[in-house]
Amino acid sequence: MKSTLKKLLPFAVVGVISGATTVGVQQYLGHDSNNVDQSYFTSSKNASFVGMNTAAVGDDFVKAARTTVPAVVTIKNYQTRTSNRASDQDLFDYFFGDPFGGRGQQRQRQPQQQAPDNMPSGMGSGVIISADGYIISNNHVVAGANKLEVVLSNKKSYIATLVGTDPNTDISLLKIEEKGLPFLNFANSDNIDVGQWVLAVGNPLGLNSTVTAGIISAKGRGIGILGGQGKATNPIESFIQTDAAINPGNSGGALVNVNGDLIGINSAISSTTGYYQGYGFAVPANLARKIVEDIKKFGIVQRGFLGVNSLDLSDQQQVTGYNQQEKANLKVGSGVYVRGFSPSSGAQDAGLKAGDVIVKVDEMPITDFADLSISIGSKRPGDKVQVTYLRNGKENVATVTLKDQNGGTSARSKADLSVTEKIGANFEPLNDRFKTEYGLNSGVITKNVTEGSEIAKIGVVDEYIVIEINGKPVNSQKDVEKILDKYQGNVQVKFVDNYGRIYTKGFKMP
Repeated sequence: MKSTLKKLLPFAVVGVISGATTVGVQQYLGHDSNNVDQSYFTSSKNASFVGMNTAAVGDDFVKAARTTVPAVVTIKNYQTRTSNRASDQDLFDYFFGDPFGGRGQQRQRQPQQQAPDNMPSGMGSGVIISADGYIISNNHVVAGANKLEVVLSNKKSYIATLVGTDPNTDISLLKIEEKGLPFLNFANSDNIDVGQWVLAVGNPLGLNSTVTAGIISAKGRGIGILGGQGKATNPIESFIQTDAAINPGNSGGALVNVNGDLIGINSAISSTTGYYQGYGFAVPANLARKIVEDIKKFGIVQRGFLGVNSLDLSDQQQVTGYNQQEKANLKVGSGVYVRGFSPSSGAQDAGLKAGDVIVKVDEMPITDFADLSISIGSKRPGDKVQVTYLRNGKENVATVTLKDQNGGTSARSKADLSVTEKIGANFEPLNDRFKTEYGLNSGVITKNVTEGSEIAKIGVVDEYIVIEINGKPVNSQKDVEKILDKYQGNVQVKFVDNYGRIYTKGFKMP
C-alpha cells in the first residue's frame, strides 16, 4: 500500500499544480471581461508560463525603459486644413486603419474646417539620435506640416526644423536647437532574431512616454502600405513585425532591444479597428540610419537601383496574373523573377537576362521582393553587389554596379537636382480641346507630385493644372524648367484644382 502511494504521489502533486495554474489563468483572463472595450482591444493574451529567468528579463525591461523614455519625444503637426483637400491627418488613418469602423469615407466627404492655429492636426513620436538635437520620425507624422513642435519627456518644448523626408521608407529627420540631449544608439538590425524580446516606446493615444513589451514576430515583412496611396514611388518595405502594443501616436517612436538600443522605428499596424490587434511594424534600424545619414549629408536620399522589372515568385497572385497575361507557366516559389530592364540598367550591363531568377544579393538570401527591396534599397549609387541568380536551373554570380534612376553612379546633392526634382512634380502639356472647353490660354497637368515637396506644400496634387509660374504662362515641362532654372527666391504658382477653382500660392525655391 505504501509503495502504491509513493508511486501515485508525484502524479497527484502535478495534478494539483496544473489545476491551480488553470484556475489562475482563467480567473486572470476572465477578470472584468464585461468591461473591456472591444472596439479598442482584443481578448487578453497576457497569461504566460513563468520561467526561472523572468525576474532577470523584468530587470532588463526596467533598464531599457529608463534608457529609452528620455530619448523619445512627442511631435505635434500643425497645418492649415482647407475644404478642397483631404487632411494629411488621413495618412494616420491609412497607417492605422479606419478607427471609425468603415465610416471613414463618409467622414472624409464632409467639409473640413480650418484647424485653430494652436491646435495640432496630428501627433506622433520621434527618437533623439544625437546629443545636438537630431530626431528621427516617420514621414507620415510630419506630412503637410507648416509648423512642427517637439515636446521632450520632461515637457520642454521646441519648434523643430524639418531637415528632410523620404516617403519611400516613411522616414523623416528633424532638428531642434539644443545640446546635451539624451539619445539612442542604432543597433545592427540585421542581427535581430524572431522571438527576441523588444520594447515599443512612444506616445500612443495621447499617453506620453508609454512603454510596451513584446517579441519580434517576423522579419522582412512587406504589407503594401507605403505605395498604397501613391505617396511612395519606389517603396522599400521590409518591416520588423512585433506584437508589442502599438497604437496611433506611436508612429515614429522607438523599437528597442533589452539593452535599450534602437532596432527599429515604429510605423504602422495591421488592424480592422485602427487600434492594436497584435500586429505592429517598424522600419529596421539599418535602413532608417542610412536614410537619415543621406539626408543629413547630401540633403536627399542616395538610392541605388538594380534596374530590373521584377516579379515576386513567392506571391501566388502575382504569378497567376503573369501566367495568364503572358501565357507562361511559372511556378510559385522562392526568389525574384526578372521580367525586363529599365534604361541604363546596371543588372543588364552585368549580364543578367529576362527570365533569370535572383536568389541572393551578397550574402543575403532573396526569397521575395521584400528581401530584394531592403538588400538593394540600403545601398547607394556606385555601390557594387554580388547578385546570385538562376538561369535554366544553373546558379550564376554577377557583380552589379548600382545606379540612380537617371543612370548615374555618383552621389548627388540638392544642387545637382533638376528643377522638377527640386519642386517635386512632373508636368504634361494640356491639350487644345481642354484649354478651349475651360477657357484657358495656357496650362500643364501635374504628375507624380512628391509627398512633402515644395509644390505639394502649397496644395498642389496630381491632375491639377498649373497655368502660370512667376506670372509667365506655361505649356510644357520645358517652360517650367526654363523659368525656374538657376532661379532663387520666392516662386509664385497659379493653378486650378479639380473643382475649377483658381489659386495663387507660393514657396521659396529650394
